[in-house]
Amino acid sequence: MTLNNLAPKFLAGVAAVAMLSACATKPEPVIEQVAAPAPAPVFVEPEPEPVVETAPAPVVAPMVNPNLPIPGSAADFAFRAGGDARVYFGYDQYRLSPDAINALRAQADWLKLYDNVTAVIEGNADERGTREYNLALGARRAEAVKSFLVGQGVAPSRLTTVSYGKERPIDGRSNEEGWARNRNGHTNLMSGTVG
Repeated sequence: MTLNNLAPKFLAGVAAVAMLSACATKPEPVIEQVAAPAPAPVFVEPEPEPVVETAPAPVVAPMVNPNLPIPGSAADFAFRAGGDARVYFGYDQYRLSPDAINALRAQADWLKLYDNVTAVIEGNADERGTREYNLALGARRAEAVKSFLVGQGVAPSRLTTVSYGKERPIDGRSNEEGWARNRNGHTNLMSGTVG
């Protein structure tokens, strides 16, 4: 066999081997795994709150006791201060007694509640003594009342003082009982009250 006779056979054999090897190594097809798309988010509308209809609250009028003075009135002021807008002093005294202090605290509380009310503090004396002396004593009594009220928080601009001395007695009797009533400091409300 000559070399020329072998070449075609050799080439045919190489080709056959190549074809077989090509067939044997043919890669498997790659199947790409494609991730499934995420499901679209589902929005759920919230259920509306049920409408509960309620009856409107009944209008309740403030309790007014017909036996009490109208709140904010001069009578209410006197009532809250213990029944009298006056405080009383001892003979020839302008010092506040414990009873007067309690009454003035109540007056101050009321005056702070109704802060548009103005008042004149009137100082009075009994009939004994000279006119001038009683005017000076009445002025001290009025100033003692005002100072206490201011000390309790009432604005001094809302309070003025005046002394009537023995000129305006509330009790005409010329005895101890009448004189005791005439020695007083009267908180006379001037403006801002109700009624």
